[in-house]
Amino acid sequence: MISQVRRFNRTVTQRIGALDDAFLSRGRPLGQARLLWEIAPDGSDVRRLRSRLGLDSGYLSRLLHSLAGDGLITVDRSEADGRVRMAALTSAGRAERAELDRLSDDAARSILGPLSGRQRDQLITAMADVERLLTTSAIELAGTDPRTAAARACQRAYASELAIRFEAGYDPDQTMTMDDADLTPPAGLLLVASLHGEPVGCGAVLLAGAAPAKIRRMWVSPTVRGLGLGRRILAGLEAQAAAAGAAAVRLETNRALTEAISLYRSAGYREVPPFSDEHYAHHWFEKTLPVSSDPFAGQ
Repeated sequence: MISQVRRFNRTVTQRIGALDDAFLSRGRPLGQARLLWEIAPDGSDVRRLRSRLGLDSGYLSRLLHSLAGDGLITVDRSEADGRVRMAALTSAGRAERAELDRLSDDAARSILGPLSGRQRDQLITAMADVERLLTTSAIELAGTDPRTAAARACQRAYASELAIRFEAGYDPDQTMTMDDADLTPPAGLLLVASLHGEPVGCGAVLLAGAAPAKIRRMWVSPTVRGLGLGRRILAGLEAQAAAAGAAAVRLETNRALTEAISLYRSAGYREVPPFSDEHYAHHWFEKTLPVSSDPFAGQ
């Protein structure tokens, strides 16, 4: 499998021209061209560019310096926050990006052109599958301090979605309380999933020794749904509970969350009588856990 991945990488990098010093005959390498594509029309935070592209700080600085030297971008301190550097396209930069778009369209046509209609369909379907799976493999899942900005962002997104999906809305004051201490080991743990440095999912587990652990606040961003992330988070929470000595895990959910209910049932949860007075719960589930000593199993 590793050999096939490496062969695929070699074929793709050669076919798209990633090895050329002058990508698409524009006199600059692919890294600089890609950076131009990533800068938003109203400018982009340099730190977020680095995270999104997975670039080393020094390499990104060299790319920015080269593009600025060519008059294609400017890099200045943000007016709203002096600690933030913003990269913005100049008029020449916007024209260059438009030309790169045109040439990239031509390059895509050159790939599709020699193929039959059936082969084109096969290639596009395969590309979509590869893109989805590569995105899945890039998502990182880690225990996170509940006081971090990423953790707070996930919790706000969780509450916002429930407010939309629940029949009577969602009021955090009406649900069972859970503070930062509950989500900090050894009392519990918050797992946060991130993609290119941005939080895209979370889930919490409350630990109580051998007593059933409680899984709470599972959320997956709409941008990454369908990639199996919910199941991965759930497995990670179960592994943490098993490693802490829990014999079972429990959770409750609202009838509006049909996807979550399907996930829990397919993951081996069985519906049980109510074990809590959670205001928003319509279904209560429990799953027996195997004995485990690996806190990272399932991740």
